Amino acid sequence: MADVVPARVLVQQAVPAGGAPAHAPAMAEETIAFDVKNFSLWYGARQALYDVTIRIPAKKVTAIIGPSGCGKSTFIRALNRMHELTPGTRIEGDVRLFGEDVYGSNVEPTVVRRRVGMVFQKSNPFPTMSIAENVLVGLRLNGLTQKSFLRQRLEESLRMAALWDEVKDTLGRPGISLSGGQQQRLCIARALAVKPEIILMDEPCSALDPIATAKVEELIHSLKVNYTVVIVTHNMQQAARCSDKTAFFYMGKLIEYDETRTIFMNPANPQTEAYVSGRFG
Repeated sequence: MADVVPARVLVQQAVPAGGAPAHAPAMAEETIAFDVKNFSLWYGARQALYDVTIRIPAKKVTAIIGPSGCGKSTFIRALNRMHELTPGTRIEGDVRLFGEDVYGSNVEPTVVRRRVGMVFQKSNPFPTMSIAENVLVGLRLNGLTQKSFLRQRLEESLRMAALWDEVKDTLGRPGISLSGGQQQRLCIARALAVKPEIILMDEPCSALDPIATAKVEELIHSLKVNYTVVIVTHNMQQAARCSDKTAFFYMGKLIEYDETRTIFMNPANPQTEAYVSGRFG
């Protein structure tokens, strides 16, 4: 078996010696997809998130890392109001999506979820639906029925999910007949079909083998050309390989947030240093 390359080394290899060239042009101010300020969340009497403030840039990959139970999944579910499916939740603070208040009194959660798609830890294709219908179900629920449009969106979505060439001749087969990695990419295609602005991924590779994981990671890298991607992962190497920025959560609090290479090479907080170096968590 090949030696495992530490996440810190992966980041170091990606940064040219001496850092950026001196003649590099100044970077334009980045567009912020999510602007979160002083955000806290409770499940009944239990507080799960504490005063989180973070600005997530558009068309980049942001990794959320931290030990189990630290609030990572709760945080990304709050970004598209999916936590509201759990009774007894309440929030304080502000979440803005490209400047718009996600929790505004006139904002429907279903509209937010169309703009902010979610891919879960366990692939969840609808078992009674074909590959094609799994991709198109969201469009049909939104009243879109034109066959030529649906055929076009089906192919576009499967191509974006790097799945078209593998399933184009078997679109009528059940979605659950695919391999685990293919099912996860099918779920990504389903999320992409409604053309969201953001893709949230909650441990999308945790149940996949290394080959399927590599395909999903390549897909994540390609998606950021057109989409903002936020990924929760326990895999430090995956965070180092895939992300532009990394946020470290611990005990419901955002401990540190910075460029990925900074988090892994020169973190400011001792807790972050201990976690990324494997000394706890």
